[in-house]
Amino acid sequence: MLNKLSESIYYLSNQNDKDRPTLGLVCGDQYSLVIDGGNSVQHAQDFLQEISRLDVPPIKYLVITHAHWDHFLGMNEFNATIIVNRLTQQMMNIWRNFSFDDHSLHEYVKANKMSSHCMEIIKNEIPMRNSFQLNDSDIIFEGSLELDLGNKICRIVTIRSTHTDDSTIIYIPDEKTIFLGDSPYGTTTNSLFHFKQALLLPMIEDIQKYDADHFLLGHESICDLDEMDVFWRELTSCNRAVTSTSLDSAITNFEKEHERTPNENEMFFLQAFVNDQRLQLQHKKKV
Repeated sequence: MLNKLSESIYYLSNQNDKDRPTLGLVCGDQYSLVIDGGNSVQHAQDFLQEISRLDVPPIKYLVITHAHWDHFLGMNEFNATIIVNRLTQQMMNIWRNFSFDDHSLHEYVKANKMSSHCMEIIKNEIPMRNSFQLNDSDIIFEGSLELDLGNKICRIVTIRSTHTDDSTIIYIPDEKTIFLGDSPYGTTTNSLFHFKQALLLPMIEDIQKYDADHFLLGHESICDLDEMDVFWRELTSCNRAVTSTSLDSAITNFEKEHERTPNENEMFFLQAFVNDQRLQLQHKKKV
């Protein structure tokens, strides 16, 4: 079921049990724009079925926020102009060369090119896999791009991110709404989940340039300004506390600053920043 944010903005909520991220729809007077293509053909078709119940202009554009499979494997279904930044294009080209038959999928899992969960979703939700191939992108931009859907401006911008190097956000100024994709999240390297300390403050700076009241995230659906402020405060305070690979030291630093123990979210963030310190140390030893 679609959620209506305004007369011009709708979204399909994330389903984390199926690795389905939030999908967005922005409508102007002439055209509509879709944000992210879904994790499978079935996901995209479910979204399109919901859109068909609305009286909105035809879909002309589809923006991919970053090149993780759950955000683009359903994109062919929209018959839209596909928009990506240059790095996203390069990363998606790897998937364009994939074959999707059973043998190939199992080989990709063995080679850590995709997860077993991704493979099962592809098997269950992408029919005619032997002939399946991702369409190419139509518009490849550098830095930023502005679209007018008909009295509805959308600003499409590549930002610095703790999640991926190719993160794109979509800002709708007159609605004070921003689609963040997965950009505020951490990532996994060498089996360690971490937040990239070096990119945290630059990312927050990039996002806070935009006057927004509504924030749509890939796996949380929607947050208001107060909720995002809490999220940023927790992240930044945990970031300050982590100066080494010791979680105990990080907790001690946090407790000195705040005169209380970390809550559950903060413990998660502290561990993620400690993991980043460990990965940085591993990298220095290799160099």
